[in-house]
Amino acid sequence: MDNGNSDNGRVIQHWYDADHDPLTIVEGEDATVYDDDGTAYLDFLSQLYCCNAGHSNERITSAIAEQAERIPYVSASKHNDARTRLADDLAEIAPGSLSDVFFAISGSEANETAIQIARTIQDAPTVLTRWQSYHGGTYGAGGLTGDPGTRKTLERYAATSGVEKFLPPLPSAFDAETPDELAHQAADHVEFVIRNEGPESVAAILTEPIGGTSGAYPAPPGYFERLREICDEYDVLLISDEVISGFGRCGEWFGIQTEDVEPDLLTFAKGVTGAYAPLAGVVVDDWIGEEIRSGSYDLGQTFAGHPISCAAGEAALEVYRDGLLERGRERSPHLESRLRDLEDRFEPVETIRGRGLLWSVVFADPETGEPFVHPWVDPDADNPVAAVRSEAQKRGVLVGGGRPDVQLIVAPPLCVTREEIDEAVDALAASIDAVFGDE
Repeated sequence: MDNGNSDNGRVIQHWYDADHDPLTIVEGEDATVYDDDGTAYLDFLSQLYCCNAGHSNERITSAIAEQAERIPYVSASKHNDARTRLADDLAEIAPGSLSDVFFAISGSEANETAIQIARTIQDAPTVLTRWQSYHGGTYGAGGLTGDPGTRKTLERYAATSGVEKFLPPLPSAFDAETPDELAHQAADHVEFVIRNEGPESVAAILTEPIGGTSGAYPAPPGYFERLREICDEYDVLLISDEVISGFGRCGEWFGIQTEDVEPDLLTFAKGVTGAYAPLAGVVVDDWIGEEIRSGSYDLGQTFAGHPISCAAGEAALEVYRDGLLERGRERSPHLESRLRDLEDRFEPVETIRGRGLLWSVVFADPETGEPFVHPWVDPDADNPVAAVRSEAQKRGVLVGGGRPDVQLIVAPPLCVTREEIDEAVDALAASIDAVFGDE
C-alpha cells in the first residue's frame, strides 16, 4: 500500500501542505543543520524560533542524560528537585514580582493556562488579544490567535468563546504620523475596546511584547507604559506571551523587559530549554500564586514540568548566563545593519523591523505600497515572498514565513557568528534578486 511518502513513512507533518516537500533534517551543530543528503543549511529561523542555544550544546545534552539516569519521570502532582530548582531560577530572572511557576508542555498550553488562571482570579470571562497575532494552535489558544488561517481552521467545526480582538500597534492600522501618535492612538483603542466590552467582564489582555510570527514588530515607545496604566485603571491583568520573545531572543531574558513594564503573568516555552526538550509554563505575580495556593487548582497535565525537560531548562539557563545571552545581544546590531542593507538595495523590501535576534523583512509592491499577494485574501495566488524563501533554501539558508505571509522572519540561534550572518544575508540578497531582480 502506498502511504504517499516513502521517505518519511507515515509521519504527517504539522502545518502539512501537500504541495510542499519538507526537508529531512538529521544532524545539527551550533547554527547549522544537515539534511539526510549531508547538505548544510544555516538555520536562520532556529527551527521554530526555539533553538536559541544552537543544535549541539553539550551542557544541555549532558544534563538530560544525567536526569534520565536518576529518575526520568515524576508526576506533575508531586515535587521534584529538578522542577523546584528550575522554578526558583525562573523566578529569579522574571521581571518584577513574578515569582510562582505553573509548568506546562507547549506554548499553546501555557497560554491556555494563563487565561484560565486570569479568568479564575478575576472572576471574569473575557480575554483581549490582538488581530494579526499567534498564541497557539490548540482550540483554546487558537481562539486567542488573531491569525485567521489558524483560527478559521480550528473554528470550522467548533468555535471558541470569551475572546475579543483589538488592533495591533502597527502604522497600517492607524493614521498616526509619528511613533508617539501611534502609541497613543493604539493604546486609546485598547481602552475603547475595554470600555465597550464592559471592564468588569474583562479578565486580561494577552499580548506579545514583540510580535513573533505575526511580524517581529516592536511597539512604538510609550505604548506598553500606557497599556499598563489602562490595565491598572480598569483592573485588567496584563499577560506577556514570551513563547518566542523570551530567553535572549530579543536581547533580554524576556521581551517585556525591553519595554520596562512589569506584567501580571508571563508565559514561556521554546527557548527555556533551547528546544532540547519540550517545556513551557506560566510565571505569575506573587499575589496570584498566594491566591491559587489558598484554595485548590484541579487542572494539570501528565508531562508538565517533566524532570528531563526541567534539567534541560536548568542547564540552558546556565548557558544563557554564561555568555550566550550577551553574545546574542552583541550580534543583534550586525544582523540589523545587514538586513537594512536589503531595505536600501531592493525596492520590493518595504521595511525591516524587529529587536534582538528576531527580525522581519516585509515586502510590498513599490508602486502601490500594498502586498504583492495577501494570502489571507487570495490564498491560491502565487506568492513571490514564498518564492524568496525557497530560493534562500536552495542557497543553504532557512528563514521563516510570517503571518500573514508577506514577510520573511529571520531569527538565528544566539550562538550565530558575524560570518554566518553575512553569509545568510548575502544569500537572502541573491534570493530577492532571483525573484524580483536587483532594484
